[in-house]
Amino acid sequence: MKFFIDTANLEQIIEAQNLGILDGVTTNPSLMAKEGIKGNENILAHYQRICEIVDGDVSAEVISTDYNGMIKEGEILAKLHPRIVVKVPMIKEGIRAIKYFSGKNIRTNCTLVFSPGQALLAAKAGAYYVSPFVGRLDDISFDGMELVAHIVNIYKTYDFKTQVLAASIRNPIHIIKALDAGAHVATCPLDAILGLLKHPLTDIGLQKFLEDYSRVTS
Repeated sequence: MKFFIDTANLEQIIEAQNLGILDGVTTNPSLMAKEGIKGNENILAHYQRICEIVDGDVSAEVISTDYNGMIKEGEILAKLHPRIVVKVPMIKEGIRAIKYFSGKNIRTNCTLVFSPGQALLAAKAGAYYVSPFVGRLDDISFDGMELVAHIVNIYKTYDFKTQVLAASIRNPIHIIKALDAGAHVATCPLDAILGLLKHPLTDIGLQKFLEDYSRVTS
């Protein structure tokens, strides 16, 4: 499974990249705003900086909700860097746009997916990634990871090439469950990735090794 970091913060992206386990980045307008990045030119320049840091795909989201607007924005984004994947919302005009981009060999990430039917339409339109939002479904008492597993099964059954990108992941348990569900990608905040490092028995074992070493060398 690939690890993407879900942020627009360059320091966090660099930290994840330096771990040697980062496969890509996902961003959205909310994450850009959180970093204080405003204005179209500044946003485009920020995407380029991210692409210079990472070796994998970088999802860059359109903000238009009409077909022509999404096409215009998506073509601009795709020209920024070969690593850019155009992030398109799961709406009717978004499906049209995904089909258009697929015909132009522009990779897309269909975002805000909350049902198997939506995932089916995205795959048939030619989406490169589809992003079911796990945490947001959990928030309304639905099993978000069950949706991921359902989509994975549909894609396997009908041989769709679209990759399932588990999004809205909030903790290390979500990551492990995404693995179990067969997701191709998990996009997570940095603290969820770092959380995988932690186990109390590791800390206890390391402390014991250090204490024993100190006794035999003193």
